[in-house]
Amino acid sequence: MQDQDFRLHERLEADTIHLGRTSLCEVRLMNDQAWPWVLLVPALAGIREIYELSPEQQHLLMQESSALSRGMMEAFGGDKMNVAALGNMVPQLHLHHIVRFEGDAAWPGPVWGKQPPVPYDENRLAEVKQLLAPVLARLGVT
Repeated sequence: MQDQDFRLHERLEADTIHLGRTSLCEVRLMNDQAWPWVLLVPALAGIREIYELSPEQQHLLMQESSALSRGMMEAFGGDKMNVAALGNMVPQLHLHHIVRFEGDAAWPGPVWGKQPPVPYDENRLAEVKQLLAPVLARLGVT
């Protein structure tokens, strides 16, 4: 279902770590260890909004988003899952999935702009990838 003309926006490329692909989406980890934060980016050229997807693609995106959300909450034991498709800074359609914890640095507000990102070091990145591995496997990430 992926589009050969798809190119990841340069800001997403710079700010995230590639985790793989589902049948519809590029799966990316935000390079900020403050929060468990994964993005789904439909791998289709020129898509800015969910309504621009076909009904089949919309359904698949919601299935993937729900499965990712459930898996991340199980893996990280959060208090709340935030899912958002803002696109004000990056127009390419992408869905943020952020596990939140009561008392985290931004609680109860949004995480955007709260503090500078803290990039993953090798050890913490390996730990997070290990926690995400079963979630990604259930999503069929390759």
